[in-house]
Amino acid sequence: MTYVVTENCIKCKYTDCVEVCPVDCFHEGPNMLVIDPEECIDCTLCEPECPAQAIFSEDDLSNDQAPFLAINADLAKSWPVLTEKKDPPADATEWDGKPGKRELLER
Repeated sequence: MTYVVTENCIKCKYTDCVEVCPVDCFHEGPNMLVIDPEECIDCTLCEPECPAQAIFSEDDLSNDQAPFLAINADLAKSWPVLTEKKDPPADATEWDGKPGKRELLER
């Protein structure tokens, strides 16, 4: 099992989760993070650290967020590993919780 970064991370891109990950499985894209399912050890440490509540166990994904399992796996192959916390975008709080952000995902 793996943990998955879902739609609410888009444009929020908080990196609090990165600091607690013992295996450096987070990868950074232009406007969101993803988890490499091959590296994730299911330690559960990242989920409570996400201020946007955008990280879920793959078993707990809702039907509308299920495609993010494949999105995470695909993008982790090409995006660089992120190991240190960074400041979120200046407008992150404005995007937190907004629906329909999937089309804004920058690859």
